[in-house]
Amino acid sequence: MSFPLLTAVAVVPAVGAIATAALPAAKRTAAKWLALFFSLATFALALVVAFRFDPGAKGPFQLTESHAWISDFGVRYELGVDGIAVALIALTTLLIPFVILAGWHDADPLEEATPNRRWRPTQGFFALILAVEAMVVISFEATDVFLFYIFFEAMLIPMYFLIGGFGDRAGGDGEERSANRRSYAAVKFLLYNLAGGLIMLAAVIGLYAVTADQLGSGTFSLQQIVEARAAGKLDIATGTERLLFLGFFFAFAVKAPLWPLHTWLPGAMGESTAPVAVLITAVVDKVGTFAMLRFCLQLFPEASSWATPAILVLALISVLYGALLAVAQRDIKRLIAYASISHFGFIILGIFAMTTQGQSGATLYMVNHGISTAALMLVAGFLISRRGSRLIADYGGVQKVAPVLAGTFLIGGLATLSLPGLAPFVSEFLVLVGTFSRYPVIGIIATLGIVLAALYVLVLYQRTMTGPVKAEVKSMPDLRVRELVVVAPLIALLLFLGVYPKPLTDLVDPAVGHTLSVVDKKDPKPAVQVDAVPGQGRPGHAVPDQDVEAAK
Repeated sequence: MSFPLLTAVAVVPAVGAIATAALPAAKRTAAKWLALFFSLATFALALVVAFRFDPGAKGPFQLTESHAWISDFGVRYELGVDGIAVALIALTTLLIPFVILAGWHDADPLEEATPNRRWRPTQGFFALILAVEAMVVISFEATDVFLFYIFFEAMLIPMYFLIGGFGDRAGGDGEERSANRRSYAAVKFLLYNLAGGLIMLAAVIGLYAVTADQLGSGTFSLQQIVEARAAGKLDIATGTERLLFLGFFFAFAVKAPLWPLHTWLPGAMGESTAPVAVLITAVVDKVGTFAMLRFCLQLFPEASSWATPAILVLALISVLYGALLAVAQRDIKRLIAYASISHFGFIILGIFAMTTQGQSGATLYMVNHGISTAALMLVAGFLISRRGSRLIADYGGVQKVAPVLAGTFLIGGLATLSLPGLAPFVSEFLVLVGTFSRYPVIGIIATLGIVLAALYVLVLYQRTMTGPVKAEVKSMPDLRVRELVVVAPLIALLLFLGVYPKPLTDLVDPAVGHTLSVVDKKDPKPAVQVDAVPGQGRPGHAVPDQDVEAAK
């Protein structure tokens, strides 16, 4: 039996979570180093997965594992990865060590313990982060729908405690009010996502009933269902397929988040510590958009095509709505949260454009958005921890007293607005090109999101970093060594992938091609211009394809 590599990538952080939580209360420093060790070990295993993965190999999944689990109900422990999953596993395991380092002191006990100011357990904070990592990784690996569903829902529990129990206290509202706001944000996060999960559970059961009726025995295996449909053995009625699709898509749209199901995100990110906010938007939310590609499109191809126009409109609203509200924000972290809503709109736009460029761009966007948002949010967290306020108006002239902090903040912001030369530009460009080639009007309108992004990022930088130095920031220290270790690799990745995205595109393109073949979509043929064929008609005058072939 070959070594279960995919299982190991998920088990190592789970073991780390248990080991970290089991340490005595006095071993706070040991808990931090132990959590960091397990996160780095997980990243090393993810690199092994990436190096062993062959993008040119036949078949949709590699490094597969399959074992009987609940045989009476057709549930199996099935894992497998395609290029998209490999890229997102690499992103997740890369970010977790930086999240741990950035949150090194976020769960330290308060200096004075009073009845209203409880000591926060350091071990619990880092154990919950590792638990989330384990659940996210196995969600990217699962090829059994029921197995995926279990961890898709289970990750809500540690996230709930991270938001509600270890929230940000820099709001200046007082301890009691701050605790109430954290509790409200955590409950709202949980209720929204639980509602989506319950609707998905009904759809999962419905899918099992359909397969049991037509295949003789029910199954949750993604690959088996896709193969049965391709062979004509499974024919889901149109109305049934559309209802099942909506059940799955609703849950993923809540997680993504897609307008109008997004309202839990600004509160959850605003009330969380900066590392937990990164965990939400750069890691956990990616499970929603990933699942749209893996499950919605492949399980329900006809329904995906049917729903595409409505989803594109919702994605376009997300792009513009998120950007407009980001412009109006006075809170730094909520501004980044609304910017993320806009970016997720671009990702969903690329997925449902049903073109090679669109889906490749959407996958790259997931990775690049994770890196750029992590860089911007973590630097913002360092800034907020120094001043003790999230309000933009409380800053000014920071670049004169902390130039390195201001410089890294600027690079993170420029990446967020997709400046050419930084990684998000490539993905956003591909999404817009892929969307325009099939839906030109939507593609044109979506470009307004770029203009608005430049507005909210540059205004944020101007108001916080430039101008006269405010009295409260005159003694602000620059980035320390630990903080530089967190930020510098992320900035380097943004630059590297901005000028050389080929490693990522080579990895994800075959998986995108497979997904489009399952949905039975081909890229639209571009209009052929006559001036490319000597001697034919007027310059710029399009001619039919058959005339071009005759000319050739």
